Amino acid sequence: MLEGKRQKQVAAVLEKDINEIFQRLGLSMMDGGMISISSVKITPDLFDARIYLSFFKVKDPIAALKTIQDRSWEIKKELTARVRHQLRSMPQLSFFIDDTLDYVDKMEQLFKDIKARDENK
Repeated sequence: MLEGKRQKQVAAVLEKDINEIFQRLGLSMMDGGMISISSVKITPDLFDARIYLSFFKVKDPIAALKTIQDRSWEIKKELTARVRHQLRSMPQLSFFIDDTLDYVDKMEQLFKDIKARDENK
């Protein structure tokens, strides 16, 4: 299902503000790596926000995600203060590891293997 205009607007506002909050709280640099928000998806009723995080050179992404989830109340509190004039209610925040880059790498490797196998025949 396609995202509506309002969903995209809310997602853009949340992504911008959460990025700033991550930098302020020191969550954008963790375990010797960098954490960034790759995308924010909002449900049509605007009650749930799924935040997908991209981990670059983070030693343990699962532990970093757990740290972020443990501090989600702090993130939500600050986010609520920032968007209180733009949203009627604050969506429930859920954080997930964005594995699309891993998937792309895996698919590229599969295509290279197929091409190499075809050339050897």
